[in-house]
Amino acid sequence: QVQLVESGGGLVQPGGSLRLSCAASGSIFISHYTMGWYRQAPGKQRELVAGIYSSGNTNYADSVKGRFTISRDNAKNIVYLQMNSLKPEDTAVYYCIGGDPPRYWGQGTQVTVSS
Repeated sequence: QVQLVESGGGLVQPGGSLRLSCAASGSIFISHYTMGWYRQAPGKQRELVAGIYSSGNTNYADSVKGRFTISRDNAKNIVYLQMNSLKPEDTAVYYCIGGDPPRYWGQGTQVTVSS
C-alpha cells in the first residue's frame, strides 16, 4: 500500500516562505516515479504546481516559476516543495502526487498566505 503524507503547510505572511514535505512509503520509490505537487484553491480547479521526473528534470507552472523549487531526497523517499516570495494567490490546499498521470495522492496540506 502506497502512502504519501504531506507536512509543512501553515499560515504565512505575503513575501514569506514555507517548505512542504511529502514522505512516501509502501511500494513506491520516488526516484522511479514522476512526483509532483498540485494545489486547489477555493472555487478553482486543481492545478499542477511542480513536477520532478525520474530523470531529475523539473517543470513548474508559470505562476510559480522563479519562486518555487521542487526537489527530492531519494535516500529518505521524501519530495520537497520550497516556496519563496509567497503571494495571497498561492493560498490553497497542496497535494503531493506520484505517477504520470497521477496515480497516488496525499491527503493535502493547507497553505494560507495572508497578512
